[in-house]
Amino acid sequence: MKKSEIDKVATLARLRVSPAEADEVTARIGEILAMIDQMQAVDTTGVEPLAHPLDAVQRLRADEVTEADRRDELLALAPSNRNGLFVVPKVIDP
Repeated sequence: MKKSEIDKVATLARLRVSPAEADEVTARIGEILAMIDQMQAVDTTGVEPLAHPLDAVQRLRADEVTEADRRDELLALAPSNRNGLFVVPKVIDP
């Protein structure tokens, strides 16, 4: 990458890169791009892509009801309710 490209990217990203830092940033980004080129040069024919390196499977439990329906009992404890919902005071004005 050239310094002018670094300046343009820094401006777009709203980053301040001083002229003294521009040389270092240019070199570091150049090294990163070189490493990417090196990785892309590796022959991966016949290698299946991995979605997850461990092929972990999440164990799921059976979807079973474990508690009784206490909706009416709990709504009866509320100071105010309407249509099966708790009614609370308005706290935000439009």
